[in-house]
Amino acid sequence: MAMAPTTAADANSASDAGNIDAPELRVFVMALFFLFGGITSLNDVIIPKLKDLFTLNYTQAMLVQFCFFTAYFVVGVPGAALVKRIGYMRGAAVGLLTMMAGCLLFIPASQSALYVLFLFALFILASGVVLVQVVSNPLISLLGPAKTASSRLTFAQAFNSLGTVLFPLVGASLILGKIKDVKVDQLVGPALDAYRVTESRLVVNTYIGLAVSLALVAAVVWANRNRLKGERHEDSSLGASLSLLSRPRFGFGALCIFLYVGAEVSIGSIIVNYLAQPTVMGLTHEAAGGEIWKYWFGAMVGRFIGSALLRVVNPGKTLAACAAGAISLLAISTHTSGLVSAYSLLAIGLMNSIMFPTIFTLACEGLGKRAADGSGIINVAIFGGAVVPLATGALADATGSLTLSLVLPALCYAVIVTFGLFATRPVHPLEA
Repeated sequence: MAMAPTTAADANSASDAGNIDAPELRVFVMALFFLFGGITSLNDVIIPKLKDLFTLNYTQAMLVQFCFFTAYFVVGVPGAALVKRIGYMRGAAVGLLTMMAGCLLFIPASQSALYVLFLFALFILASGVVLVQVVSNPLISLLGPAKTASSRLTFAQAFNSLGTVLFPLVGASLILGKIKDVKVDQLVGPALDAYRVTESRLVVNTYIGLAVSLALVAAVVWANRNRLKGERHEDSSLGASLSLLSRPRFGFGALCIFLYVGAEVSIGSIIVNYLAQPTVMGLTHEAAGGEIWKYWFGAMVGRFIGSALLRVVNPGKTLAACAAGAISLLAISTHTSGLVSAYSLLAIGLMNSIMFPTIFTLACEGLGKRAADGSGIINVAIFGGAVVPLATGALADATGSLTLSLVLPALCYAVIVTFGLFATRPVHPLEA
């Protein structure tokens, strides 16, 4: 799943003075990347489940992603301030416990059989994810020599991708695998409530298991809360950060982060329902859910390929080519049927792989000492994962076609193509 990289490697490139001597904690940080990546991608399984239980249209179903990614907009800046105040390890513990609370809120949501309570639980869960991400991004770069920070971050992102592959694969079996052959729209009154409570327990059991795992990790983090010696944080101004948006390269890049995350999440969110269409593969929800991992696996493989490719090819041109590839695959998927339509959609994950870090790097190029402020704005731009999927769902309802709704992600990729070409031009350092 997309996440905001840190700029700590750039800040410490000349010296290791700001780095923390606790290399044994790297395993713990890798576990955090795995957890928040996996939990975020699990939304792709939750959406068709809740859509079925509550007989939702696509707009209503996409409120899952809206509530989840709104947390980046609401919690991102205050979360960073909290971490600066209490430190990385305590901040991670707070984030993990918040995630655990969100998981446990699925219990009353199931008992009440109210969709709005599921949305509230997802928002609390996502708030914890944001806090953990605020900690993980800079911490992985600080746990070791500055000169190898990039390799550590790439390795950590691989664990994030591993989570996005495994969680939907397991979640599809646990959550979607037991949907009964019942026509929900024919149930009313107590029968409908009883069905919703019974079936939502599948969701609850999955998230209770996650809550237990999160509690164990939080306990380990708290036990090591004083391990980071020499931890330092700098104050930053929100106003100063926002002023960077007037810089053409950065402002355009921040917009593209918003659009990219929105497009990536939109496609991941509709995979189950898209593959279930008779004109595509006509799969059951369980079988279609078992295909989601291929979308995220493509992104994981593409990161390794891209890391080597970007050493010899211009990043802007590579970004434009990948975005154009995504548009082409969308066009193939929407104008064909069967396996060609299905796998061309899933293959977009491969095109997505290098987009986020490349957009981030190009947007922040030339910021110098202001790169940390730029990183904060980029983190808030992940809010696109809330807005674009909701708009995609609304378009599907308005046109009566899930296929036509893919025009919106295609437009997002078209803007990214333009940014990639724009970013091939040299950029003047901000200090100049």
